Amino acid sequence: MKLSPYPLEQDLGICCYITDTPGIQGKLRAGPEDFAVEEVPLKIGNEGKYLICKLTKTNWELQRVVKEIAKNLGISHRRISWSGTKDKNAVTTQLISLYDVDPCDLEKIHIPDIVCTPVGRSHEQLQLGKHAGNLFKIIIRDFSLDNAELETITLQSAAKNGIPNYFGLQRFGVTRPVTHTIGLHLLKGEFQEATLKYIGGGFPGENPNTKRARDNFSETNDTLLALKEFPRQLTYERALLQYLHSNPNDYQGAILSLPPRLISLFVSAFQSLIFNLSLSARLKAGIGLLEPVNGDRLIFADGRVDRVNEKNIVASKVLLTRGRSDICSFITGNTDPEPAGLMDTIISDLMVKFGIRAENFKEIEKVIKVRYNGALRPISLRTFIDFEIAEDKLQLKFELKPGQYATIVCRELMKSDPISTL
Repeated sequence: MKLSPYPLEQDLGICCYITDTPGIQGKLRAGPEDFAVEEVPLKIGNEGKYLICKLTKTNWELQRVVKEIAKNLGISHRRISWSGTKDKNAVTTQLISLYDVDPCDLEKIHIPDIVCTPVGRSHEQLQLGKHAGNLFKIIIRDFSLDNAELETITLQSAAKNGIPNYFGLQRFGVTRPVTHTIGLHLLKGEFQEATLKYIGGGFPGENPNTKRARDNFSETNDTLLALKEFPRQLTYERALLQYLHSNPNDYQGAILSLPPRLISLFVSAFQSLIFNLSLSARLKAGIGLLEPVNGDRLIFADGRVDRVNEKNIVASKVLLTRGRSDICSFITGNTDPEPAGLMDTIISDLMVKFGIRAENFKEIEKVIKVRYNGALRPISLRTFIDFEIAEDKLQLKFELKPGQYATIVCRELMKSDPISTL
């Protein structure tokens, strides 16, 4: 185990590497074509009110392209759903569902670097996480040639046994990782703070004009000036500004003017932060991903969950080593699980530190009409990695389950400044 030296990763709870190699450094996403991901769908039917389409996009953020598709079709963006939120700076292929849309209507879509084709129908809209997985083909450039092959083989071995299943940096915002902070404000009922955080406060690495506009708004709170300065592509920030200009000080209403899925992502980002911090705390304590301790939850392929105790701890170790089960952690929500293990205790302490209880989730549920029942997430990520080194590029191919991050696999190999992986 090795600690990350990067403050940004530490702030987001992505504190540890499972391997202790120096890392090959390098550049990820020199161009969108260097980061390709294809969604592996579940079975697609041919009946129902929902048109299922294959969406291939290059260098587009999903929420924004959905709004553009809705605009082209002349429908509400709320009629479009998806099962996975893919990276922006990449070439991605995934499914989306469109309610009550005819295949011939897709001819109205004219968006650069977007291809949308019908592949079937469904009686239900697509839901987050309801796909089989994702196939990745990633190219790393400008890496250190010294021991690159040996370090990649080391990653292969580590990934086979399991690396930390962190939520990646993009979960918290690509060029501006603040979504978890906004989520914390929402959970505390601080709608003004959440709104102003989303609009204002420029971040290093942002476009200079965008950063200047954000900083100016933070200083002046002048919505009219901000509407003149904010770039047109920042559609959500501009939507908040327009709402506040027409409805001064109605910050809850401003937040509710955003797409429900976007609002939900803010709260989910805070949950992700708690998971990352708790996983890092376990590793810092010297307890590995395959080392069960009393009270740990084990999750099996069929979804069955069991608890580790003194009687089954040896058998649990065997199951973990053979890949038959994974230790998992509870992602906190509107219920407080009975603390029975190390991870439960760590999470409980973190929630006290942030001043959040189950009641906070229940309160925000009433406002945004989204349930936060909590969930279980394995603490380890396992996959087989195929690789090829040719001159100045290293190509990785692997498959991940829904909710797992390819950038977490790459950081384990590169160990470079996290900004280079975004």
